Amino acid sequence: MAETKEIKSPPVSCPPSQLQYSPSLTRSPLLHSENEDTPHPKNKTPRMPFTPPRFNLTPLASPVRKALKLTKLDPQDAWLPITESRNGNKYYAAFHTLCSGIGIQALVLPVAFTILGWTWGIISLTIAFIWQLYTLWLLVHLHESREDGVRYNRYLELCFATFGEKWGKLLALFPILYLSAGTCTTLIIIGGSTARTFYEIVCGESCTSKPMTTVEWYLVFTCVAVVLSQLPNLNSIAGVSLIGAVTAVGYCTSIWVISVAQGTLPGVNYNPVRGGNNVEKTLGVLNAFGIIAFAFRGHNLILEIQATMPSSDKHPSHVPMWKGVKIAYTLIAACLFPVAIAGYWAYGQLIPANGGMLTALYQFHSHDISRFVLALTSFSVVVNCLCSFQIYSMPIFDDMESKYTKKMNKPCPWWLRTSIRIFSGFVSFFVGVATPFLASLAGLIGGVALPVTLAYPCFMWLKVKNPKKFSVMWCINWFLGTFGIGLSGLLIGASIYVIIETGVKVSFFNPK
Repeated sequence: MAETKEIKSPPVSCPPSQLQYSPSLTRSPLLHSENEDTPHPKNKTPRMPFTPPRFNLTPLASPVRKALKLTKLDPQDAWLPITESRNGNKYYAAFHTLCSGIGIQALVLPVAFTILGWTWGIISLTIAFIWQLYTLWLLVHLHESREDGVRYNRYLELCFATFGEKWGKLLALFPILYLSAGTCTTLIIIGGSTARTFYEIVCGESCTSKPMTTVEWYLVFTCVAVVLSQLPNLNSIAGVSLIGAVTAVGYCTSIWVISVAQGTLPGVNYNPVRGGNNVEKTLGVLNAFGIIAFAFRGHNLILEIQATMPSSDKHPSHVPMWKGVKIAYTLIAACLFPVAIAGYWAYGQLIPANGGMLTALYQFHSHDISRFVLALTSFSVVVNCLCSFQIYSMPIFDDMESKYTKKMNKPCPWWLRTSIRIFSGFVSFFVGVATPFLASLAGLIGGVALPVTLAYPCFMWLKVKNPKKFSVMWCINWFLGTFGIGLSGLLIGASIYVIIETGVKVSFFNPK
């Protein structure tokens, strides 16, 4: 057989950060071979590092088609923060998933129990956990298509491919941007406020210096977050996500352990708190469901996290990704359930609606436990907010940089990348100062985010995988998807009603 003519790979402009922050150069997509780390022999045709996204694979012979499977990459992916480095592994996936999947929102779960009670609170939390774990499994297996060799590196990409660009924007663009940008703003509000509390605990009564205002603490938090955000890509913040995951598990565990050790408060009762008429009772229950849904955020980042991994026919990315997800959600379950159950047991109806377990710790036990424990808990919350800010802001950076790379057909220069991240961070700061009450809208945020977490993945599976009509998978996904969309609408309506009836301290440009 005649020797195959050697094809020269086109030059690819790749930022130096891919080499600088990659733990294993042989795992890079530019150096990735069919047999993982085995280099191509000189007498064989090398794989092209990038195939244009509109390249037609149909006329090619089957051996060549097989060789090009799962390598159909957009050349711009090498220039963008999410896909700049594909050296991820199951440990990185676990770090990112845990950091994005658990946080301060877990401490509000006992508030939902005050409405639902013991039985329905535990049942609802369990169903929500199993449901979101199932939709996570769907997303992990929808990330790459073995038929046409496409990897959907971003949640929006999969939405556009499934529902079409027009419907994808209508259905998913606002919830996803709301989750990313809204979460960053909420983290600034919570992180800045908790940093102020940490300073007051450490300083104590002997402090004579003039304390900073809440806005100034927001600014301090934002400056530190913006400095950390200069790390170039999603793989490079794996260590940051690890720190965020450790601190989240740490303060969740310490808060519920302290609450149990201190015992139940005097006058605690566990009778569900509901409105007088049936409408108010129903809306209160739905708002509690919204709080539980808010606790399970992070689905909008799963495809982005998986995009940092190499993939081939023999080693598809969904294998290590699912291993990382299982590790992360085992730890998440070990935090969420004890926080909800122990918090409700300790405080019952006395749990503060704004802040949940963290506020209860300061309000009821500030004189019973040492200042060191209080300070360490507050410091852990601040560090976790800083780390979570990095992973939730990465899709925003990626989207803004993609507009430049598409127009100029080259990677962003360092000064532009730095400017984008500074601008994005201070826009979130401005929104946080303008709307400091955003952190108290847990039920409404949960209702808006619910389709992204629990409904859209089911419809995506039906569209992409096309299971047999009336099969088990067909029935499960149609039921969960339809029920999720309907539940989302009810949660949003109920949350708005509860906010109007009970009131939220709306104070524009007046954080306290």
